[in-house]
Amino acid sequence: MAPGTLMIFRGDRRRRFPIVARELASLALVAAVISFMPLQWATALLGTAGLATVIAVRPTAGLAAIALLIPFGNTIPIPAPGVNGVDLLVLAVIAGWAAGQIATREIRFRRPPLAVALAVLVWMLALSLTQARSWSEGAAEWLKWVEFALLYGVATQLLRTRLQIGWVIGALLAAGMIQAALGAYQFWGQVGPPAFALAGGYLRAHGTFRQPNPYAGYLGYLAPVAASLAVAAFWRWGEGRRPRDLKAGLGYGAVALSLAAGIGMSWSRGGWMALVAAWTAVIGLRGRRTAAVILVLVGIGAAYIGLGGPLPGPIAGRLHDLGDYLIGPDPTRTEITDENFAVLERLAHWQVGLAMFADHPWLGVGIGNYAAAYPDYAPPHWYEPLGHAHNVFINFLAETGIAGLGAFVLFWAGAWRLCWQRARRNATGHPTMQALAIGVLGSLIYLTAHSIFDNLFVQHMQLQLALLLACVANTDRREVTC
Repeated sequence: MAPGTLMIFRGDRRRRFPIVARELASLALVAAVISFMPLQWATALLGTAGLATVIAVRPTAGLAAIALLIPFGNTIPIPAPGVNGVDLLVLAVIAGWAAGQIATREIRFRRPPLAVALAVLVWMLALSLTQARSWSEGAAEWLKWVEFALLYGVATQLLRTRLQIGWVIGALLAAGMIQAALGAYQFWGQVGPPAFALAGGYLRAHGTFRQPNPYAGYLGYLAPVAASLAVAAFWRWGEGRRPRDLKAGLGYGAVALSLAAGIGMSWSRGGWMALVAAWTAVIGLRGRRTAAVILVLVGIGAAYIGLGGPLPGPIAGRLHDLGDYLIGPDPTRTEITDENFAVLERLAHWQVGLAMFADHPWLGVGIGNYAAAYPDYAPPHWYEPLGHAHNVFINFLAETGIAGLGAFVLFWAGAWRLCWQRARRNATGHPTMQALAIGVLGSLIYLTAHSIFDNLFVQHMQLQLALLLACVANTDRREVTC
């Protein structure tokens, strides 16, 4: 090696040594600080740092992390009101995507489906804030939908391959399986509040959601997707007899049955009915013959129940008063008992929501302000607001009026149309992508039916829908490859 070259190398080493020394000293200081921290804090700090590094390099991995973390967000408190670990993770993914765009000096944003409908929805919800009594409550609820729109938009930019879509769907189903297992533990082990106790030594499953109905709703987002993927895999196995299709069918089928069992153990009547509707549609959409068989079976089942056919005692007890929701008694004049309490409570909150709408028909009382306005409309015996009207459509009418509900219905119809179009476009292409689109359509059917009895856009569950719709929106992208 030439002398000049050697001197340059040595000079570089001398100049680099102070930099390396400072880096080593910094790492030693960080290690010393971590060593004195409580184990829980140190683990959280290291985990957060590692995840942030991964997201900075591969923002798509952050989408899978969000899918896994959604049901556990409330267990990760953040010293900020209304914020938890899921919100920070969403922010990190958005920042990682933006940083990647800036680094390449070429910012590209392909307008995804539903972009216009989501923009109209967010705008109308913001407009309803002009009527809000509590801006803090209203702003928090509005930001929830802004977060939904941003995550959907960024996810449509990041998911470019079927493998990436598969990772997100797999993470969603894995989180659902964990919740189903936790629900089974609570149901059989009677772990939870005494108010959830059932006859026979069981207890209503509620997972990490603190209430059985949101827990059932969370699983209901995913059960139709797993069922659709299972049916498609078995269908392919029947045609080609390939072992991998049989394995996929058995795997997805086990997931679907586990999620359905979780919904069953939640003892949520709305969840039961919604799951039947969703699975009927998912299986029926496989073909005309399948649809005909499903319709016949559903008709036989409905006739059996309608004619008073015997059902297991506990299930019959849960279903016998469903008709009261349609022709229910006046909750202000009916004697309250343990048997009719749940029905009367929902009817009372529906009446309050409709009364709010009657007084504020165009923009409602302000998004997120149902509870704030409730004292002015509280009927006798029902003085405690439950946060929402226990019916998504009535809740939108009450809080955002005709403008808000109209914007939501526009977005909702667009989501249905998107899933239907992607299912048809993939009919002659990739069967798994078609099954995914059909499954998410089943999720929308489930949400529509269950939302008559509850609000399933709480505790970050709506972010599942953002990820599912983003996956469906990208099933026909040219960049999507196996």
